[in-house]
Amino acid sequence: MQRVELAPEAIRDEKPYLGWGLTEAEYDRFTSKLGRLPNYTEIGLASGMWSEHCAYKYSKPVLKSFWTKNDRVLMGPGEGAGVIDIGAGKAVVFKAESHNHPSAVEPYEGAATGVGGIIRDIFSIGAEPIALLDSLSFGELDDPHVRHLVDQVVAGIGGYGNSIGIPTIGGETNFDATYARNPLVNAMCVGIMDKEQIQRGRAAGVGNAIIYVGAKTGRDGINGASFASSEFADDKQADRAAVQVGDPFMEKLLTDACLEVTRQHRDALVGMQDMGAAGLISSSVEMADKAGAGMTLNLDLIPQREPGMIPFEIMLSESQERMLLCVRAGSEQEIIDVFTKYGLDAVVCGHVTAELRYKLTHHGHLVCDVPVSLLASDAPVYHQQGVRPARLDAPQPAFVPEITDARATWLTLLGQSTIADKSSLYRRYDAQVKTNTVVLPGSDAGVVRIRGTRKALAVTTDSNGRYLYLHPERGGAMVVAEAARNLVASGAEPIGITDCLNYGDPTKPEHFYELAESAKGITAACKALNTPVISGNVSLYNETNGEAIYPTPMIGMVGLINDLQHVTTSAFKRAGEAIFLVGQTGDDYNGTELQKLLTGAISGELFPFDLAAEKANQDLVLHAIQAGLVTAAHDLSIGGFAVALTEMALQGNLGVDVQWPNSAAQLFAETQGRFLLTVPADKVAAFTNMAQNRATQIGVVTNTGSINVALTHGTVQFDLDTARQVYEEAIPCRMK
Repeated sequence: MQRVELAPEAIRDEKPYLGWGLTEAEYDRFTSKLGRLPNYTEIGLASGMWSEHCAYKYSKPVLKSFWTKNDRVLMGPGEGAGVIDIGAGKAVVFKAESHNHPSAVEPYEGAATGVGGIIRDIFSIGAEPIALLDSLSFGELDDPHVRHLVDQVVAGIGGYGNSIGIPTIGGETNFDATYARNPLVNAMCVGIMDKEQIQRGRAAGVGNAIIYVGAKTGRDGINGASFASSEFADDKQADRAAVQVGDPFMEKLLTDACLEVTRQHRDALVGMQDMGAAGLISSSVEMADKAGAGMTLNLDLIPQREPGMIPFEIMLSESQERMLLCVRAGSEQEIIDVFTKYGLDAVVCGHVTAELRYKLTHHGHLVCDVPVSLLASDAPVYHQQGVRPARLDAPQPAFVPEITDARATWLTLLGQSTIADKSSLYRRYDAQVKTNTVVLPGSDAGVVRIRGTRKALAVTTDSNGRYLYLHPERGGAMVVAEAARNLVASGAEPIGITDCLNYGDPTKPEHFYELAESAKGITAACKALNTPVISGNVSLYNETNGEAIYPTPMIGMVGLINDLQHVTTSAFKRAGEAIFLVGQTGDDYNGTELQKLLTGAISGELFPFDLAAEKANQDLVLHAIQAGLVTAAHDLSIGGFAVALTEMALQGNLGVDVQWPNSAAQLFAETQGRFLLTVPADKVAAFTNMAQNRATQIGVVTNTGSINVALTHGTVQFDLDTARQVYEEAIPCRMK
């Protein structure tokens, strides 16, 4: 459909900007600061740049509360990705992004382009992307539409990641009715680089050239940033044109060309940034604003794949596989030649100016002339006041499960979609391309070696919206702690996080309360575990018909393994090894998978969380692994002890004999800070001495092929084949 450009007076009177996410007050603010009525292009640019997705106008005060620096952090939030020093002159670069709204509308392309965008964020810093992860949340699998979303999102992630040749080494997939209409599709990418080669997205130096590289601009994804900053409703048709279309083979060429520029043409390159949310406008105006410079662009020079595109469309298109470079005057051809060699478009389309204005020309006419800051750093920021949701103060008795048949409950939990084996989904991803993957999906974290060293990186993604729904602050801390436990169980020291903050409409005080309170918990845990926030994004307005998802921050965490011999997996290794439980188990059931199974919902106050005990237990496990005392480790999370024990047994194809010292219900409690470890018989004394009172020997690994757990009253017993059938067939059966 041909878009009609309205005159400034018609824009004022007809208010088309309301459909682009700008309010009347924001239109008035922009007009006042501009000193005249904005034209169609100018107010369109404001709608993209002033969206929550680009301006963080509601979340910025919250994000400023995050802890973002320690002695390892080389570059924190504010650029394409964050950077952490890992020694030996190397740095790890990582970030996560959400593509929730696009994936709800076009699940294959939404997921695929989410992967493509996060990869570009990594190589824009000068790092080689080495690993991908995801964090997915869907509705229940008894819904045919949800099954379609799952199938197509997984296909999109695999189709893009596999084609570009970056392994997908880990992730998580959760299921709950709260995500039925608003799936969460969060992607994370990790890269490696020499730390002295960090590249920033800046357009500095008057007269320097602005070069557009990559794919041509089309009409896909127009104003996707505004689309991502609105909610869904049955009476409002989703804009499929706001969803981008990806080409992973083009992305591979673009990756290689950009890395060649950052490595071999550093003297020519001033800055580089991905054309992500809001496309050409966000990359160009942000690069100028960060450098304190002005910019002029000639839109006639922008490579276009569709005829008759107007400036609004050219600037706000989110066509994929595009980058913007600032190059020193006189070096333009040197850079263009690199991209030409890879068969990519590369054109000088503008220049850096001394005047701090952003000017666009099209067909010989000046179609935009606004202060750079007005589109970037001077975007509105709202200091919203949160209101505690009434549900958090409603008196509710603590949930006390009655377990009449522990064996039946145990096996039923293993078949719950959030707990059940996800290998039927992640088998569709290539986890081994480039042959650096040390630990494949299915353990606590994915692990990749750093070539040329004895080091490795462990990476995980974690979320738990149920916990936050019951207690936003405590739940936020728990999600960070769970991510760290996954890394520690893999033999890694946690070193930093990225996040995707998935919440409802921030203009609603109750939802803003959830965002602000959970940030407090995330910050407390990050400080306690020494894992600063170095990058991330927000995805708000995850609502349909006024009903929001659970508040669901996704934590992507990276850990450093200094010697490959410390890499640890969760699979039992040998019969005869002792099984230890690290940490104490409480009656902790509110918000758990057990509560959902037995009552169909979650309710009550979230159970307590001892952050100091969490840290002490993590330190113990990591030191024991590094001392060579541990052969297998697994953190206890969803489903508690029962699920963790079963997963270790199934992965190692070995049985267990266990004496459970707690109640039958506590088999399924989700008390935080706990691990299961195996220790060889000849090292039990050394481990016991190290652990003191933080670990209890509860059993032994066997070659019987069965799980035997002695309770205070009775036993739980079943063979591995029975457990395997329930655990491995649950999701494939539901997907059919």
